[in-house]
Amino acid sequence: MEIIPAVDIRDGKCVRLAQGDYARETVFGDDPVAMARQWAEQGATRIHVVDLDGARSGVASNAAIVQSIARGVSVPVQTGGGIRSMDTVRSMLDAGLDRVVLGTAAVKDPAFLAEAIVHAADRLVVSVDAREGRVALEGWTEATDLDALAFVRQLEAQGVVRIVYTDILRDGVTDGPNVAMYERLARQTSVRIISAGGVTSVADLTRLSECGIEAAIVGRALYTGDVRLPEALQAVGA
Repeated sequence: MEIIPAVDIRDGKCVRLAQGDYARETVFGDDPVAMARQWAEQGATRIHVVDLDGARSGVASNAAIVQSIARGVSVPVQTGGGIRSMDTVRSMLDAGLDRVVLGTAAVKDPAFLAEAIVHAADRLVVSVDAREGRVALEGWTEATDLDALAFVRQLEAQGVVRIVYTDILRDGVTDGPNVAMYERLARQTSVRIISAGGVTSVADLTRLSECGIEAAIVGRALYTGDVRLPEALQAVGA
C-alpha cells in the first residue's frame, strides 16, 4: 500500500482542517513547496496536494503553488480543489501534475466528468467525500442525500479507475480510519481506492493495508509526529 503525505494549501500556507471545518484550521508551515520536498526526502513516492481555497470557491486560486510543488519534487504529485473545467484539467496535467482530482464537479457536471474521463484516463481521480455515508460537496460545506457507495458504483460504471474516499467526520481528528467502509468499497467495487481521513498511528496504516486498498493519504498525523513516514513505509512494506 502506498502512503501519500498530504499538503493542503490555504492562503498560500500549508494547513490542516479538522473535519473539513475552515474555522478549525492549524497552520503547519508557510512554504508548501518545502513541505512537499520534506516528505519526498523522507521516502514518499507521491504527494497529495489540495487547494482548499479552490475547493470552496470553485477556482484553482493556488494553482501556481501547486505547479511549483510538481516542479520542485522528484516524485509524482496529484492535486484537487477548484478543478471545475477542462481548461484547468489540461493546464494541470500539462504543468507536470501526475493526476488531477475532481470533487464537486464530478457530481454537479456529468458532461465535464465524462470529458475528463476520456482526456485524463487513469490520471483522473474522483474524490468521494462523505459525511455519515452521504456525499458532501463544495469543500465539504454542502450536504447531499447521495449515497456514497451508490455514487462510487456509478463512477465505476462510467469508467472512473480510481477514487479518493474521505470520511469527513474522521478527517483531522483522532478517531481512526473508517476501516469497515474501505473493506466494503474494496469488496463491492473494482475501482482503485485511496483512503483519506482518520489515520493517527502506524497501526491504523497497517489495518488499512489489509483492506485491499491501493493507498492511504496521511495529513495531520505526519505533521504532529504521531506517524513518522519512514517507520510507516516500513510497516506496510512500501
